[in-house]
Amino acid sequence: MKAMALPHYGGADDLELREQPEPSAGPGEFLIRVKAAGVNPADWKLGAGYLDGLMEAHFPLVPGWEVAGVIEARGLDATEFEVGDEVIGYIIKDWAQRGGYAELVSAPARALARKPASWEWRHAAGLPLPGLTAYQAIKRIDVGAGDTVLVHAAAGGVGSLGVQIAVARGARVIGTAGERNHDFLRELGATPVTYGEDLAERVRRLVPEGIDAALDFYGGDAVAVSQQVLKDPARVASVVDFTAPEQGGHLVWARANAEELTELTGLAESGKLSVTVNRSFPLEQAAEAWRAIQEEGRTRGRIVLDVDPDRGSPTAAQHE
Repeated sequence: MKAMALPHYGGADDLELREQPEPSAGPGEFLIRVKAAGVNPADWKLGAGYLDGLMEAHFPLVPGWEVAGVIEARGLDATEFEVGDEVIGYIIKDWAQRGGYAELVSAPARALARKPASWEWRHAAGLPLPGLTAYQAIKRIDVGAGDTVLVHAAAGGVGSLGVQIAVARGARVIGTAGERNHDFLRELGATPVTYGEDLAERVRRLVPEGIDAALDFYGGDAVAVSQQVLKDPARVASVVDFTAPEQGGHLVWARANAEELTELTGLAESGKLSVTVNRSFPLEQAAEAWRAIQEEGRTRGRIVLDVDPDRGSPTAAQHE
């Protein structure tokens, strides 16, 4: 099978298209024919060795932690899906080696859910990792009906899903973004506010009594700024700031969870959740996708790889 792989720790220039042995589906696992794969900042950080203290890597390393595809085969006692079922998954394992930048990948049942039937492959591939990241951060600080929540980097891949999930749970959302993305945030149901210097003061003008919760999907001083306007300093969760617990908040690292992923697909099917794809690249241009995600910084929505998009692709279009 074809896959994009790193022969050693490195960057975009080191990614190469190569023939790899086909993975097998172990007990409780499924073999997936990949249609599209999400591209995340964590992919190039893993490839560069920045996660070396957190996760063991084996080479050649095929990056990619989220996919949309079709069940190709079932392992022993893997009963949750049938061959031919369309699924999405956050396919992270305890070590990194055989990821989603490939024609085939194996994944355990706990990582998978049925793909939203009306979604195109590339949009479906953009849901699992940012969706679970946002969902689990929201659950950690118990965002719900009646809360006013501040979302940092609200127009990004994780932030835009966090906005929609919080809105679906009945919260009022204030989202930080550049002015060019303010209309986009309004479409998602959030009140936009420009990030940067004096952010806390701008939030106070919108919510004089203070906010109930905050979600940091950006880093920097987001947790510290949130603490200036929070009623309860414990109700802030960050997915990027490892010092968040030292500041009285929470650090969230997304975990594979089939039940939660199924809840997200339910929101998608009901029209309460959508994925915006900023750009897509064919598999062999994964290096260009890495460069794009590094250069564009605060990108609206997702960057994905089209691995095998034509065979079995649904006709319903999603907003890009």
